[in-house]
Amino acid sequence: MEPFSRRITPTVNVGGISMGSGHPVVIQSMTDTPTYEIQKTFDQTVQLIQAGSELVRWTVNNDEAARAVPEIVQRLRDQGFSTPIIGDFHFNGHTLLSKHPDCAKALAKYRINPGNVGKSERHDENFSSIVKIAIEYNKPVRIGVNWGSLDQELLTRLMEENPKHAEPEDYREVMFDAMIQSALQTAELAQKLGMSKDKIILSAKISILQDMVPVYSRLAKRCDYALHLGLTEAGGDVQGIASSSAALGILLQQGIGDTIRVSLTPQPNVPRSREVEICKHLLQSMGLRYFKPSVTSCPGCGRTSSDYFQILAQDINQHIERMMPVWKKRYPGVEKMKIAVMGCVVNGPGEVIRTVGQIAVE
Repeated sequence: MEPFSRRITPTVNVGGISMGSGHPVVIQSMTDTPTYEIQKTFDQTVQLIQAGSELVRWTVNNDEAARAVPEIVQRLRDQGFSTPIIGDFHFNGHTLLSKHPDCAKALAKYRINPGNVGKSERHDENFSSIVKIAIEYNKPVRIGVNWGSLDQELLTRLMEENPKHAEPEDYREVMFDAMIQSALQTAELAQKLGMSKDKIILSAKISILQDMVPVYSRLAKRCDYALHLGLTEAGGDVQGIASSSAALGILLQQGIGDTIRVSLTPQPNVPRSREVEICKHLLQSMGLRYFKPSVTSCPGCGRTSSDYFQILAQDINQHIERMMPVWKKRYPGVEKMKIAVMGCVVNGPGEVIRTVGQIAVE
């Protein structure tokens, strides 16, 4: 089954990376180093970029982090890395961006959480300060709503109004409404302040798949802003990989999503770049993007009396990883090549014929 047509959205340019309808789904990731630790943040950022992250987000939570941003960005540029860097702001973004103009200029995009920019009048005032700085420096913003830090004043108001309706909704539905309203109302405020629609990206992250999917589906129907997808706090290892892949796959199959992140709990001795690799495999498995030749390999059963096919499949995958930097330059389109490694007389011949047939067609 082919993925549905992508939603029609304005093209958003983030530091030279275009996202939105008509452009490939963009992969992004986030460092987990204290940003003020310059060498650690630089090293992990390079690791993420080399793994294939097209946008990298840093925590900017205090003066030390804000002061470090321009220096690390300059180091990246001096080393030939042009990947856009996003600043992740919570609680005090309006203060940090005002105090540190070099930080505001160096970042390619600002991530703002409308649930923690302030309460009551302060909410709009603080948010407006960030948007005005973004407009001044021509930076896009992501308005990122999270269930764990949802605007409590908005949620409380909707909860109080709900019993007065002719047909009150259950708590889950009110929560969905609050998340969507928070994103849309904040985006509307940004536009009233002079920010154009092609500078706005929305997200509505939840940690439960069966909640996240309907929220994004409804949000997608109610707006044409570019959308960032992610299942937040997905967990680590197999749990995080499975739940994130399922959630993102459902939405991407419907044409929803312009940029994605897989958020995994860090595991000992597992590089941060694992989440980037998962994004690449997910997009390639869905036929949305291609990064390297795909290897169809046998899972093995009682008929596979030799482990030769297992070793061969491993060797081929490792060889592809080593050679891709060379092959990409020498053989344009090599990332769409298909390879079959089979160890069974049941499916092996058919898989080989199918793979060869696909190559002939393509």
